[in-house]
This record gives sequence, C-alpha cells and structure tokens, in this order.
Amino acid sequence: MARTTARPLMAATVLSIVLAMLSAGQAAACGYRNADGERMFPLRAAPDGRYLEDAAGRPFFMHGDTAWSLIAELPREEVDLYLEDRRERGFNTILVNLLEHRFASNAPANAYGIRPFETPGDYARPSEPYFEHADWVLRRACELGFLVLLTPSYVGNGGGPEGWYAEMARAGIQTLNAYGRFLGERYKDLDNIVWVHGGDYDPPNKNLVRTIAYGIREADTDALHTSHGSPGSAALDYWRGEPWLAINNAYTYGPVYREALRQYADPSAMPFFLMESAYENEHDAGEHRIRVQAYQAVLSGAFGHLFGNNPIWHFSGPGIYDAPVTWQQALSGRGSQSMEQLHRLISSLEWWRLQPDVDGELLVGGRGAEDSRAVAARAGDGSFALAYLPSQRTVELDLARLAGPLVAARWHDPSGDRVMTVEGSPFSRGRRTFEPPATNFAGYGDWVLELTSVDEVNKSQ
Repeated sequence: MARTTARPLMAATVLSIVLAMLSAGQAAACGYRNADGERMFPLRAAPDGRYLEDAAGRPFFMHGDTAWSLIAELPREEVDLYLEDRRERGFNTILVNLLEHRFASNAPANAYGIRPFETPGDYARPSEPYFEHADWVLRRACELGFLVLLTPSYVGNGGGPEGWYAEMARAGIQTLNAYGRFLGERYKDLDNIVWVHGGDYDPPNKNLVRTIAYGIREADTDALHTSHGSPGSAALDYWRGEPWLAINNAYTYGPVYREALRQYADPSAMPFFLMESAYENEHDAGEHRIRVQAYQAVLSGAFGHLFGNNPIWHFSGPGIYDAPVTWQQALSGRGSQSMEQLHRLISSLEWWRLQPDVDGELLVGGRGAEDSRAVAARAGDGSFALAYLPSQRTVELDLARLAGPLVAARWHDPSGDRVMTVEGSPFSRGRRTFEPPATNFAGYGDWVLELTSVDEVNKSQ
C-alpha cells in the first residue's frame, strides 16, 4: 500500500484538540483484589523476563479469550453475561477493539447507536457518550479480574476497510498523537489495560501507529504495550527497538510450536504469548486444533495464549465466516471446554518454572512434525515435566532429565477431566517409552503426560 501523508495541523489547532480531550471524562479505577485481598493489577515483567507477574509478585498465566467486538456490539447486560461466563471458565484476559470499523451490527456505532467520533472518522472529535460506554465495559472487566488487551485504533487486514488505517492517514500524526494522549489520560487509572497497537497488519507508515503509542505514554508512563501484526509477524519482528514495546507475541496459522520456539530463542528474552492462530469454526479448526495450538504455545515458552471462536469474537455482528451457532451457545462449546481443562492443569502447577525441551533431551523419540508435533517442557530443577501428544503414538522420554530418584507418571485427558496413573508408575530414571490410552473423552488421540519426581509427589500428598 502506498504511504498516505495527511496535511499537518497548525499548532494552535492541535493544542485546542488536546485541551478539549483532556477536559473530557476519566475512567475510574476499579482496584480489583483477588480472594486473598491482594491487588492483581498492574502487571509487570518478571525478573527473568520470561513472563508477567501481578502487583503482588505472583506469576500471571495469560488465559485469554478473543472478544474483538465486545465494546461496539453488546449492550451492558450482554457484556455482563459474556464476562461472567468467561470468568467462571477460568479466562482472565480478553482482547478487545476500542473502535470497531466493520465487525459490529451498526459499526462504527455501538449497541446504543453512538458513534466513536462526533464527525465520522475524525480523531480530533471523540464522542464522550461513546467513550463513557467503553469506560463502563473496561471498568466492569477490571471489577471481575480481567486483563484487557485493548486495541486503540485497529488498522485492519492490509490496511483496508476492515480497519481504520485510511482514516488514520487522513488524520495525520499530530491529531493521532493527541488522540493517544486523550486515551492515556482517560484510562491511566484503569491498570488492567495492556495496549495492543496495529491490528492484523504491519503498516507501511509506522508513524501512524507509533504516534498513538507515544501519546498514551505521555499521559500514562506505566502502561504496558504490545502489537498485533500481520499473520506470521511477531511484535518484535516489526517493532523491535520501539521504546513502548514491552510484551512480544506470536501470530501464526502454521505449526505453533515452531513460531513459539523462535520467539523463545530471541535474545531479547521478552515475555511472549500466543496472540492468534486459527479460531474455532474458522480455517476448518475444531476443538482438537484449538488444543494443539494452545499446548504447543504454552510448552514452547509462551507465558499464555488467546483462544478464539467464531462467532464469539464478533458476537451478533458480521464476521468473516458463517457461524454454526449463536455466540451465547458457543460460550459452552467444545473449544471453551478444552480451554477450561488446560487452565485447570496449568494453574495447578508452578508453570513459570517450565523450560521448553528445545533440543529434545527429554522427549527423545516420537516427536512427529508440523501440526502433529509433540512438545515437552520441564522445570529447571527437574522436579516435574509435561509432554503434549497431539495424536496417538508411542513416545520415548529420558527420565534421567528429572530429579528422581523415581519418577511418577500420569495421563491427563485434555478434552475431559480424566486423570490416570500410568501402569507401573513410579519409574526408575532412564529412558522409557509411553503409550497413551487409545482415545480421549472427545474421541481424539491427544493426551498430556505429567511427570513428577517422587519427592514432589510425596510433598503433595
């Protein structure tokens, strides 16, 4: 796409815009506290740079859902229905567009018919009633303990009509910077927000995106930022060296383990998560592919992942593919149930200690390739390990890589709640083959193998 240059605004005009914006409302803080009475937000990078931790210093496993059209599409009572359901299923993060260009019933207006700008596409004139509704959604998410990955101005696939890239080019750098300061000032007290710049595109004119990030940072120096680029492009691939970039991510429709290991090996050691891969009911993806993607990410160095479903990401608004059910029905779909199981397993472990088995020293045989690649990770002290097998097979593991002297083994069904001790467990350290049961609850061949040193087992009993 050719770069478009907007006519710069006169300094006096920009100043008047900023003053008008800063005089608008400010979203109140929610002060979310967990069951122990400790604050969760804001998040920050852990000392080793591999994951995020919460305000109390506890590792934060990102277990996310994709809800792009939440602010634009749903009235408040349906926002509550959605958030309450996701909280009950263990989700703690949602990805949301602040502005919707196409994927809402009355885009860019919200469910109440209110547009984001007083003049269509004019970033210099944000609509206070629109942002008051956005305030309510974001504050409600915070009250329920959700981290919100918030896209301030979704640029859209290829910079086309799905997003706001053309309007951003017309607005120009100074107006967009003022818009960023407006957002930073408005949401600086809502500490459950991580800003996600871009949106399905690596824009040729980077200044249109980075100037919004700079504007937010001028008003809120503590906010974390990442980006959502073109498929196959990680945040660090396109935005390396940007002072606002604090969190990396992977976005791929290919084998997830491959992209995740590439990000894990990056010398920056910046924490990363799986931002996007195939959504359930798109790209022929069902529950099995959804599980493969998530486990390959988490066991290959990611500190979390985002799950996506059609139609949940656009709710009742227009999507890209036909939706087989309503979004309300999809909330309890098989993909969501599989993600509940993943969350239940990972949150029961000290997952942040896991290091991916990059060189195949633990999983020495039966790994497979591409989307069928089995992956493994173990704690740095050898106290426990996990291996995910996408399909039925015999695998060989070197139990000498665990602390021992004996190693207990059990199978977890990633599609249901079955846990089965492996016959003969615990085992002596050394190489041993494992073969899971024929099929899991859902009729697929994928299983999770948990290995634990006997000392750790005894401590947990």
